[in-house]
Amino acid sequence: MLEAHFPVFGLRLRTPRLELRLPGGEELAALADLAVDGVHPPEVMPFLHPWTDRPPVERARGLVQHHWSTLGAWEPGDWKLNLVVLHGGAVVGTQGLTGREFAVTRVVGSGSWLGRRYQGRGLGTEMRAAVLHLAFAGLGAEEAVTGAFTDNAASLAVSRKLGYRPDGLDRHAVRGEAAVEQRLRLSRADWRRHRTVDVEIAGLDEACRAQFGVGS
Repeated sequence: MLEAHFPVFGLRLRTPRLELRLPGGEELAALADLAVDGVHPPEVMPFLHPWTDRPPVERARGLVQHHWSTLGAWEPGDWKLNLVVLHGGAVVGTQGLTGREFAVTRVVGSGSWLGRRYQGRGLGTEMRAAVLHLAFAGLGAEEAVTGAFTDNAASLAVSRKLGYRPDGLDRHAVRGEAAVEQRLRLSRADWRRHRTVDVEIAGLDEACRAQFGVGS
């Protein structure tokens, strides 16, 4: 089995409505199809790198290549976990968790998106809660950071609900225009105070933890 050689493939996160795991080929194809169908209205751009502006064929292929490249570059000191999110057996989006020198810093980052037809149901909160539980309860994180442009009300609302606090502003050039990003930070204490989603972790054994750079 693949997880014998790459243990993170055996990792599963389950919430009342969702399952998160590394995708197989069919699930990755479904995620690419979802990206082609649309992630956001065309007049807005929620991503720092506007990958959704690419033509549909390039958008789908780029998503697949990005997923493979992050797995190929995985190191215990620099990892990017891009999980597919399933709801009722259907692929609805992706939720990422990242760590750089995590064994030392104990800080994780996150990023995600949902297909447009699955938005507005609270799934974004539930899937972020799942990876936060993995980070804090499973891996021993002390802080989690994220960010969203100030016009991305949905993402900012998810962060507030989960207990993140404002952590300053950054300015970026996106689509040739200035975009202001709100940085956000979540402490272990605030995570504990705002836990409302039950999360089950499976497959986080010693070998899997070692891939994240942490011991048992």
